[in-house]
Amino acid sequence: MYVFQCPNSIDGILSGVYDAWASRYGHKNIQLSSDESGELTLFSEYIPVTADFEKSQKVSRTLIRRLGVKFYETICATAMSDGSCRKLTMDKANAIYQTIVMALSLPDGAKVLEYLGEPCIACIFELRRQTYNEGHHLLEFLRFTELENGILFAQIHPKNAVLPILASHFTNRLPLENFMIYDAPHQTAAVHKASKDYMIVDASSINLSAIQSLSADEEHFRNLWRAFFETIAIPERQNLKLQIQNIPKRFWADTVELRDRL
Repeated sequence: MYVFQCPNSIDGILSGVYDAWASRYGHKNIQLSSDESGELTLFSEYIPVTADFEKSQKVSRTLIRRLGVKFYETICATAMSDGSCRKLTMDKANAIYQTIVMALSLPDGAKVLEYLGEPCIACIFELRRQTYNEGHHLLEFLRFTELENGILFAQIHPKNAVLPILASHFTNRLPLENFMIYDAPHQTAAVHKASKDYMIVDASSINLSAIQSLSADEEHFRNLWRAFFETIAIPERQNLKLQIQNIPKRFWADTVELRDRL
């Protein structure tokens, strides 16, 4: 068995798909792995993969041309997930590879996503749902802070790499604003310049002290929002368990109205 070890990113996994396909070892003899801490197995040859944008783009173009945009978006959403799910029995990178192989071997390959009886498809379905659920959850309560220089800044702590979902949404909602959404666990940021499209950039060297310089009105609006939040609450109907269910505690530090309760 040949195991291609990919970086845990969209470009890394698609580069792994490219290298595995080009290797000619035979699809049944190939597995992909994005789990750097995974246990090694006997009688397997491990082949390291380097994320290559050109290889990733070639695979992307092939998927879109042969299988459609919806299929490609499903693959990307799966790659964006953190890959942790008790129901799953295979690595997400391997599930992506096996799904692509299966889809490209069929006349109407895009329909392969309906074959939930296949382990790789079940994995794709579950991880895609996990990514989109968290992304849409964050859309409901992401909080922007106006910095001294007028840029809107937000910080999030997601399990899955959901920045593209958030950035696409707020680019459409706030096209004339300069904003940045910082994904702390993944050390990346979505940067949007007014009237332009967004970019996902490496933020491992971001200066977090700079975000402490707030605009003159920011604290005033924070106090207004806290007052509104407290005013509309009905103490007799307070349901902490339901509140935690709607906004898990791991997100509270990023919300103005709840961070003081931690």
